Amino acid sequence: MVATFLYEGKAKKVFETDDPNEVIIIFKDDATAFNAQKKDSFSEKGRVNLAFSKYFFDLLHENGVKTHVVSFIDETSMRAKKVDIIPLEVVVRNLAAGSLCRRLGFEKGMALNPPLCEFYLKDDALDDPILCREHIRYMNTATEEELSYIEQQALKVNEIIYNFMDSNNITLVDFKLEFGRTSEGEIILADEISPDTCRFWVKGTMESLDKDVYREDKGDLVGSYKKLAEILGLEL
Repeated sequence: MVATFLYEGKAKKVFETDDPNEVIIIFKDDATAFNAQKKDSFSEKGRVNLAFSKYFFDLLHENGVKTHVVSFIDETSMRAKKVDIIPLEVVVRNLAAGSLCRRLGFEKGMALNPPLCEFYLKDDALDDPILCREHIRYMNTATEEELSYIEQQALKVNEIIYNFMDSNNITLVDFKLEFGRTSEGEIILADEISPDTCRFWVKGTMESLDKDVYREDKGDLVGSYKKLAEILGLEL
């Protein structure tokens, strides 16, 4: 197998392979917050995040959600379908937290029923601004039909993971998803699902077991991720 470097993001490196429809994604130990204004590196973080992503992608596959995953190579790398990432960050919220509280003054922990689905422009230079459907239409990012499909898939992912985590005494507060188009034009779930991209609280509390531990300097980041893994019975 020949792998050629393609792209490096904040948390992952992407390599082309001898198959034009597949890439290799390597999870890094880097942590960033506030659009990379805060940066650090933590031993084992990449390995732990990949383990969580495998855990959640396997759960979604069992429930009929299509993703970019082809296979998992080792503790820090996976093989995935090559997709053109749609430049939207899709955020689903079950409880108010983070930027929603800062922007709108919502009380932290306020229940959002039904869940709120938001779209943000995936552009660090513009600080990932929130978008309405009209913005997306004018930008030709996705058709109305595609956007409705993405929203429906995001809410399906939310239902699956929320119910699963709730059964393990963990609350899925909110999370970010990214979607991409395959060479055939099919839209599938991509990127990762981990405590880096989700807010998880111990049920009945606001104890964070996610990247807010790093954002808010609340303790040991990887240690918090490992605590979540232990609750879920995920061997790391």
